[in-house]
Amino acid sequence: MHLPINKKSLLPHLSLLYRITSSFTIGKIAYQNHFYIHLSLQIMSKHQIRYWAFQIGGWSLYTLSIVFFAYLFRFNLDAIYWKRISLTLITGITFTHLFRVLIHYFQLKPPLKGNSWVKFFILLLVICILMSMVSSVLIQWLGWYRKEFNGNIIRRFVFTLFDTSPIVLVWVCIYYIWHYIENATKTEVDKVKLESLVKELELKTIKNHINPHFIFNALNSIRALVDENPSRARTAITELSNLLRSSMHVDKAEFTSLENELNIVKDYLALEHIRFEDRLNVSYQINEETLDQPIPPMMLQTLVENAIKHGISKQTNGGNVLIKSDFVEDKYILEVHNTGSLNLDEYNLEGFGIISTKNRLSLLYGNNATFELNPLSNNTVVAKITIPISI
Repeated sequence: MHLPINKKSLLPHLSLLYRITSSFTIGKIAYQNHFYIHLSLQIMSKHQIRYWAFQIGGWSLYTLSIVFFAYLFRFNLDAIYWKRISLTLITGITFTHLFRVLIHYFQLKPPLKGNSWVKFFILLLVICILMSMVSSVLIQWLGWYRKEFNGNIIRRFVFTLFDTSPIVLVWVCIYYIWHYIENATKTEVDKVKLESLVKELELKTIKNHINPHFIFNALNSIRALVDENPSRARTAITELSNLLRSSMHVDKAEFTSLENELNIVKDYLALEHIRFEDRLNVSYQINEETLDQPIPPMMLQTLVENAIKHGISKQTNGGNVLIKSDFVEDKYILEVHNTGSLNLDEYNLEGFGIISTKNRLSLLYGNNATFELNPLSNNTVVAKITIPISI
Protein backbone atom coordinates (compact mmCIF):
# COMPACT_ATOMS: atom_id res chain seq x y z
CA MET A 1 0.00 0.00 0.00
CA HIS A 2 1.47 3.34 -1.07
CA LEU A 3 0.36 6.54 0.62
CA PRO A 4 0.18 9.70 -1.48
CA ILE A 5 2.93 12.16 -0.67
CA ASN A 6 2.18 15.85 -0.43
CA LYS A 7 5.40 17.50 -1.56
CA LYS A 8 4.35 20.87 -0.20
CA SER A 9 3.80 19.38 3.26
CA LEU A 10 7.31 17.93 3.20
CA LEU A 11 8.99 21.29 2.61
CA PRO A 12 8.76 22.53 6.24
CA HIS A 13 10.15 19.21 7.50
CA LEU A 14 12.98 19.26 4.99
CA SER A 15 13.74 22.84 5.93
CA LEU A 16 13.85 21.88 9.62
CA LEU A 17 16.10 18.91 8.85
CA TYR A 18 18.43 21.15 6.84
CA ARG A 19 18.65 23.67 9.70
CA ILE A 20 19.38 20.90 12.21
CA THR A 21 22.07 19.39 9.94
CA SER A 22 23.59 22.79 9.26
CA SER A 23 23.60 23.61 12.96
CA PHE A 24 25.26 20.29 13.73
CA THR A 25 27.90 20.84 11.03
CA ILE A 26 28.59 24.41 12.13
CA GLY A 27 28.73 23.25 15.74
CA LYS A 28 31.16 20.50 14.83
CA ILE A 29 33.40 22.94 12.94
CA ALA A 30 33.21 25.42 15.80
CA TYR A 31 34.12 22.69 18.28
CA GLN A 32 37.08 21.61 16.14
CA ASN A 33 38.26 25.21 15.80
CA HIS A 34 37.84 25.72 19.56
CA PHE A 35 39.86 22.55 20.20
CA TYR A 36 42.73 23.63 17.92
CA ILE A 37 42.72 27.16 19.35
CA HIS A 38 42.71 25.76 22.89
CA LEU A 39 45.58 23.41 21.99
CA SER A 40 47.56 26.25 20.41
CA LEU A 41 46.98 28.43 23.47
CA GLN A 42 48.14 25.62 25.72
CA ILE A 43 51.38 25.23 23.78
CA MET A 44 51.83 29.00 23.58
CA SER A 45 51.13 29.43 27.28
CA LYS A 46 53.80 26.84 28.17
CA HIS A 47 56.40 28.72 26.14
CA GLN A 48 55.26 32.09 27.56
CA ILE A 49 55.28 30.84 31.15
CA ARG A 50 58.78 29.43 30.72
CA TYR A 51 60.01 32.63 29.05
CA TRP A 52 58.61 34.97 31.71
CA ALA A 53 59.86 32.71 34.49
CA PHE A 54 63.41 32.96 33.13
CA GLN A 55 63.01 36.65 32.30
CA ILE A 56 61.81 37.78 35.72
CA GLY A 57 63.94 35.23 37.57
CA GLY A 58 67.11 36.18 35.70
CA TRP A 59 66.79 39.93 36.19
CA SER A 60 65.76 39.47 39.83
CA LEU A 61 68.84 37.35 40.43
CA TYR A 62 70.99 40.04 38.80
CA THR A 63 69.57 42.83 40.98
CA LEU A 64 69.87 40.68 44.11
CA SER A 65 73.52 40.04 43.30
CA ILE A 66 74.08 43.82 43.05
CA VAL A 67 72.42 44.31 46.44
CA PHE A 68 74.51 41.51 47.92
CA PHE A 69 77.82 42.99 46.77
CA ALA A 70 76.72 46.48 47.82
CA TYR A 71 75.96 45.15 51.29
CA LEU A 72 79.21 43.20 51.31
CA PHE A 73 81.27 46.30 50.56
CA ARG A 74 79.16 48.46 52.91
CA PHE A 75 77.72 50.84 50.35
CA ASN A 76 75.00 53.21 51.52
CA LEU A 77 71.72 51.32 50.87
CA ASP A 78 69.40 54.30 51.23
CA ALA A 79 66.04 55.00 49.56
CA ILE A 80 67.65 56.33 46.38
CA TYR A 81 69.68 53.14 46.01
CA TRP A 82 66.57 50.96 46.23
CA LYS A 83 64.76 53.17 43.71
CA ARG A 84 67.68 52.86 41.28
CA ILE A 85 67.73 49.06 41.75
CA SER A 86 63.98 48.90 41.04
CA LEU A 87 64.46 51.04 37.93
CA THR A 88 67.26 48.69 36.74
CA LEU A 89 64.97 45.67 37.21
CA ILE A 90 62.03 47.27 35.35
CA THR A 91 64.04 48.71 32.45
CA GLY A 92 66.01 45.46 32.10
CA ILE A 93 62.88 43.34 31.81
CA THR A 94 61.14 45.87 29.56
CA PHE A 95 63.92 46.46 27.03
CA THR A 96 65.10 42.85 26.77
CA HIS A 97 61.48 41.83 26.16
CA LEU A 98 61.28 44.57 23.52
CA PHE A 99 64.46 43.12 22.02
CA ARG A 100 62.82 39.67 21.88
CA VAL A 101 59.73 41.13 20.19
CA LEU A 102 61.90 42.86 17.57
CA ILE A 103 63.89 39.65 17.02
CA HIS A 104 60.65 37.89 16.08
CA TYR A 105 59.43 40.85 14.03
CA PHE A 106 62.61 41.11 11.95
CA GLN A 107 62.96 37.30 11.79
CA LEU A 108 66.31 37.24 13.55
CA LYS A 109 65.74 34.02 15.47
CA PRO A 110 68.69 31.60 15.42
CA PRO A 111 70.35 30.31 13.38
CA LEU A 112 71.42 33.61 11.86
CA LYS A 113 72.72 33.63 8.31
CA GLY A 114 74.21 36.19 5.93
CA ASN A 115 73.06 39.78 6.46
CA SER A 116 71.01 38.74 9.50
CA TRP A 117 74.10 39.20 11.68
CA VAL A 118 74.40 42.86 10.62
CA LYS A 119 70.73 43.51 11.44
CA PHE A 120 71.16 41.72 14.75
CA PHE A 121 74.13 43.84 15.90
CA ILE A 122 72.41 47.07 14.81
CA LEU A 123 69.30 46.07 16.76
CA LEU A 124 71.40 45.17 19.80
CA LEU A 125 73.17 48.54 19.71
CA VAL A 126 69.84 50.41 19.41
CA ILE A 127 68.37 48.51 22.40
CA CYS A 128 71.42 49.26 24.56
CA ILE A 129 71.31 52.97 23.64
CA LEU A 130 67.54 53.24 24.24
CA MET A 131 67.78 51.42 27.57
CA SER A 132 70.61 53.67 28.77
CA MET A 133 68.90 56.82 27.49
CA VAL A 134 65.56 56.04 29.18
CA SER A 135 67.29 55.13 32.45
CA SER A 136 69.36 58.34 32.40
CA VAL A 137 66.38 60.58 31.62
CA LEU A 138 64.20 58.98 34.32
CA ILE A 139 66.95 59.23 36.96
CA GLN A 140 67.54 62.88 36.08
CA TRP A 141 63.83 63.75 35.88
CA LEU A 142 62.83 61.93 39.10
CA GLY A 143 65.88 63.19 40.99
CA TRP A 144 67.02 59.69 41.98
CA TYR A 145 70.64 60.67 42.50
CA ARG A 146 72.75 62.02 45.31
CA LYS A 147 73.37 65.71 45.07
CA GLU A 148 77.08 65.37 45.67
CA PHE A 149 77.40 63.01 42.68
CA ASN A 150 75.18 64.98 40.33
CA GLY A 151 76.38 65.39 36.76
CA ASN A 152 74.91 66.34 33.41
CA ILE A 153 72.66 63.90 31.58
CA ILE A 154 75.24 63.11 28.88
CA ARG A 155 77.76 61.88 31.42
CA ARG A 156 75.01 59.87 33.12
CA PHE A 157 74.00 58.36 29.77
CA VAL A 158 77.58 57.32 28.93
CA PHE A 159 78.07 55.82 32.38
CA THR A 160 74.74 53.93 32.20
CA LEU A 161 75.53 52.70 28.68
CA PHE A 162 78.80 51.10 29.79
CA ASP A 163 77.19 49.87 33.01
CA THR A 164 74.10 48.14 31.57
CA SER A 165 75.30 47.00 28.12
CA PRO A 166 77.31 44.03 29.46
CA ILE A 167 74.28 42.53 31.21
CA VAL A 168 72.23 42.96 28.00
CA LEU A 169 74.99 41.11 26.13
CA VAL A 170 74.82 38.32 28.72
CA TRP A 171 71.04 38.15 28.25
CA VAL A 172 71.45 37.94 24.47
CA CYS A 173 74.05 35.18 24.75
CA ILE A 174 71.85 33.13 27.05
CA TYR A 175 68.81 33.68 24.82
CA TYR A 176 70.57 32.65 21.61
CA ILE A 177 72.48 29.74 23.14
CA TRP A 178 69.19 28.42 24.53
CA HIS A 179 67.56 28.60 21.11
CA TYR A 180 70.53 27.04 19.36
CA ILE A 181 70.42 24.11 21.80
CA GLU A 182 66.65 23.85 21.44
CA ASN A 183 66.88 23.88 17.63
CA ALA A 184 69.64 21.26 17.67
CA THR A 185 67.60 19.03 19.98
CA LYS A 186 64.49 19.45 17.84
CA THR A 187 66.50 18.68 14.70
CA GLU A 188 67.89 15.53 16.29
CA VAL A 189 64.42 14.41 17.41
CA ASP A 190 63.01 15.10 13.94
CA LYS A 191 65.90 13.13 12.42
CA VAL A 192 65.16 10.13 14.67
CA LYS A 193 61.45 10.34 13.82
CA LEU A 194 62.25 10.56 10.10
CA GLU A 195 64.60 7.57 10.30
CA SER A 196 61.93 5.60 12.16
CA LEU A 197 59.33 6.54 9.53
CA VAL A 198 61.66 5.59 6.67
CA LYS A 199 62.41 2.29 8.38
CA GLU A 200 58.71 1.57 8.81
CA LEU A 201 57.95 2.43 5.19
CA GLU A 202 60.82 0.27 3.93
CA LEU A 203 59.59 -2.69 5.98
CA LYS A 204 56.04 -2.24 4.67
CA THR A 205 57.35 -1.99 1.11
CA ILE A 206 59.31 -5.22 1.53
CA LYS A 207 56.26 -7.02 2.94
CA ASN A 208 54.08 -5.82 0.08
CA HIS A 209 56.61 -7.28 -2.38
CA ILE A 210 56.75 -10.64 -0.61
CA ASN A 211 53.06 -11.53 -0.70
CA PRO A 212 52.53 -11.73 -4.51
CA HIS A 213 55.37 -14.27 -4.89
CA PHE A 214 53.73 -17.18 -3.12
CA ILE A 215 50.18 -16.17 -4.18
CA PHE A 216 51.15 -16.40 -7.85
CA ASN A 217 52.78 -19.82 -7.47
CA ALA A 218 49.89 -21.16 -5.40
CA LEU A 219 47.28 -20.03 -7.92
CA ASN A 220 49.20 -21.70 -10.75
CA SER A 221 49.28 -24.96 -8.79
CA ILE A 222 45.55 -24.82 -8.03
CA ARG A 223 44.69 -24.06 -11.65
CA ALA A 224 46.45 -27.24 -12.74
CA LEU A 225 44.27 -29.29 -10.37
CA VAL A 226 40.85 -27.91 -11.27
CA ASP A 227 40.20 -30.45 -14.07
CA GLU A 228 42.46 -33.29 -12.94
CA ASN A 229 41.57 -33.52 -9.25
CA PRO A 230 38.71 -31.23 -8.16
CA SER A 231 38.74 -32.60 -4.60
CA ARG A 232 42.42 -31.78 -4.16
CA ALA A 233 41.82 -28.40 -5.76
CA ARG A 234 39.20 -27.61 -3.11
CA THR A 235 41.65 -28.63 -0.40
CA ALA A 236 44.33 -26.47 -2.00
CA ILE A 237 41.97 -23.51 -2.04
CA THR A 238 41.40 -24.01 1.69
CA GLU A 239 45.16 -24.13 2.25
CA LEU A 240 45.63 -20.98 0.22
CA SER A 241 42.86 -19.30 2.23
CA ASN A 242 44.64 -20.23 5.46
CA LEU A 243 47.90 -18.99 4.01
CA LEU A 244 46.46 -15.63 2.98
CA ARG A 245 44.71 -15.19 6.32
CA SER A 246 47.94 -15.89 8.18
CA SER A 247 49.96 -13.54 5.97
CA MET A 248 47.42 -10.74 6.50
CA HIS A 249 47.84 -11.05 10.26
CA VAL A 250 51.63 -11.12 10.27
CA ASP A 251 51.82 -8.13 7.91
CA LYS A 252 50.63 -5.96 10.78
CA ALA A 253 53.67 -6.65 12.97
CA GLU A 254 57.44 -6.42 12.64
CA PHE A 255 57.91 -9.78 14.35
CA THR A 256 56.12 -13.08 14.68
CA SER A 257 56.96 -16.31 16.47
CA LEU A 258 58.77 -19.10 14.67
CA GLU A 259 55.78 -21.36 15.32
CA ASN A 260 53.44 -19.03 13.42
CA GLU A 261 55.95 -18.69 10.61
CA LEU A 262 56.28 -22.48 10.37
CA ASN A 263 52.50 -22.82 10.00
CA ILE A 264 52.60 -20.47 7.02
CA VAL A 265 55.55 -22.33 5.50
CA LYS A 266 53.80 -25.68 5.91
CA ASP A 267 50.73 -24.35 4.09
CA TYR A 268 52.98 -23.04 1.35
CA LEU A 269 54.85 -26.35 1.03
CA ALA A 270 51.55 -28.24 0.91
CA LEU A 271 50.62 -26.19 -2.13
CA GLU A 272 54.03 -26.74 -3.71
CA HIS A 273 53.61 -30.49 -3.26
CA ILE A 274 50.81 -30.28 -5.81
CA ARG A 275 53.29 -29.07 -8.39
CA PHE A 276 56.31 -31.24 -7.48
CA GLU A 277 54.57 -34.29 -5.99
CA ASP A 278 57.27 -36.85 -5.02
CA ARG A 279 60.08 -34.63 -6.33
CA LEU A 280 59.82 -32.49 -3.19
CA ASN A 281 60.85 -33.96 0.17
CA VAL A 282 60.63 -31.74 3.25
CA SER A 283 62.10 -32.41 6.69
CA TYR A 284 62.46 -30.41 9.88
CA GLN A 285 65.03 -30.19 12.67
CA ILE A 286 63.38 -27.77 15.07
CA ASN A 287 64.47 -27.22 18.63
CA GLU A 288 61.14 -26.85 20.44
CA GLU A 289 62.61 -24.15 22.65
CA THR A 290 62.96 -21.94 19.56
CA LEU A 291 59.25 -22.01 18.66
CA ASP A 292 58.66 -18.80 20.64
CA GLN A 293 61.68 -17.02 19.11
CA PRO A 294 60.55 -13.78 17.41
CA ILE A 295 61.57 -13.52 13.76
CA PRO A 296 60.58 -11.16 10.92
CA PRO A 297 57.31 -12.36 9.34
CA MET A 298 57.48 -14.07 5.92
CA MET A 299 61.28 -14.26 6.10
CA LEU A 300 61.42 -18.05 6.46
CA GLN A 301 58.79 -18.39 3.74
CA THR A 302 60.97 -16.28 1.42
CA LEU A 303 63.98 -18.53 2.03
CA VAL A 304 61.92 -21.68 1.42
CA GLU A 305 60.46 -20.18 -1.76
CA ASN A 306 63.96 -19.34 -3.03
CA ALA A 307 65.14 -22.87 -2.17
CA ILE A 308 62.39 -24.38 -4.30
CA LYS A 309 62.61 -21.86 -7.12
CA HIS A 310 66.41 -21.86 -7.54
CA GLY A 311 67.18 -25.30 -6.16
CA ILE A 312 64.49 -28.00 -6.35
CA SER A 313 62.89 -26.81 -9.59
CA LYS A 314 66.31 -26.97 -11.32
CA GLN A 315 66.81 -30.65 -10.44
CA THR A 316 65.44 -33.31 -12.79
CA ASN A 317 64.70 -35.69 -9.93
CA GLY A 318 63.72 -32.97 -7.47
CA GLY A 319 65.41 -32.81 -4.10
CA ASN A 320 65.20 -32.20 -0.39
CA VAL A 321 64.42 -29.15 1.72
CA LEU A 322 65.55 -29.16 5.34
CA ILE A 323 64.52 -26.46 7.82
CA LYS A 324 66.68 -26.19 10.95
CA SER A 325 66.16 -23.98 14.00
CA ASP A 326 68.36 -23.88 17.10
CA PHE A 327 70.15 -21.72 19.64
CA VAL A 328 73.94 -21.52 19.48
CA GLU A 329 75.50 -19.71 22.43
CA ASP A 330 73.83 -16.26 22.52
CA LYS A 331 72.54 -16.38 18.93
CA TYR A 332 69.53 -17.85 17.18
CA ILE A 333 70.30 -19.80 13.99
CA LEU A 334 67.70 -20.44 11.29
CA GLU A 335 68.79 -22.48 8.25
CA VAL A 336 67.15 -23.70 5.05
CA HIS A 337 69.04 -26.48 3.21
CA ASN A 338 68.06 -27.46 -0.31
CA THR A 339 69.38 -29.73 -3.01
CA GLY A 340 71.27 -27.86 -5.71
CA SER A 341 74.44 -25.98 -6.43
CA LEU A 342 75.22 -22.34 -5.88
CA ASN A 343 76.17 -20.45 -9.02
CA LEU A 344 75.16 -17.22 -10.66
CA ASP A 345 73.16 -19.02 -13.34
CA GLU A 346 70.85 -20.74 -10.85
CA TYR A 347 70.76 -18.29 -7.97
CA ASN A 348 70.07 -14.59 -8.46
CA LEU A 349 72.23 -13.21 -5.68
CA GLU A 350 70.89 -9.74 -6.40
CA GLY A 351 67.26 -10.90 -6.61
CA PHE A 352 64.50 -9.46 -4.48
CA GLY A 353 64.28 -12.42 -2.07
CA ILE A 354 67.93 -12.26 -1.01
CA ILE A 355 68.17 -8.46 -1.09
CA SER A 356 64.94 -8.06 0.91
CA THR A 357 66.19 -10.52 3.53
CA LYS A 358 69.46 -8.61 3.94
CA ASN A 359 67.68 -5.26 4.06
CA ARG A 360 65.14 -6.39 6.65
CA LEU A 361 67.82 -7.83 8.90
CA SER A 362 69.82 -4.62 8.61
CA LEU A 363 66.80 -2.44 9.39
CA LEU A 364 65.64 -4.52 12.35
CA TYR A 365 68.92 -5.62 13.93
CA GLY A 366 71.62 -3.38 12.50
CA ASN A 367 75.00 -5.13 12.63
CA ASN A 368 73.77 -7.75 15.12
CA ALA A 369 72.32 -10.04 12.44
CA THR A 370 73.82 -11.79 9.40
CA PHE A 371 72.60 -13.61 6.33
CA GLU A 372 74.75 -16.16 4.49
CA LEU A 373 74.18 -18.24 1.38
CA ASN A 374 76.82 -20.97 1.01
CA PRO A 375 77.28 -24.26 -0.90
CA LEU A 376 77.90 -27.56 0.92
CA SER A 377 79.91 -30.47 -0.40
CA ASN A 378 76.98 -32.89 -0.85
CA ASN A 379 75.19 -30.97 -3.65
CA THR A 380 73.43 -28.79 -1.10
CA VAL A 381 72.99 -25.06 -0.63
CA VAL A 382 72.29 -23.59 2.80
CA ALA A 383 70.74 -20.21 3.57
CA LYS A 384 71.63 -19.22 7.13
CA ILE A 385 70.22 -16.39 9.25
CA THR A 386 71.85 -15.45 12.56
CA ILE A 387 70.02 -13.03 14.86
CA PRO A 388 70.21 -12.13 18.57
CA ILE A 389 68.17 -14.26 20.94
CA SER A 390 66.86 -11.22 22.77
CA ILE A 391 65.48 -8.40 20.63
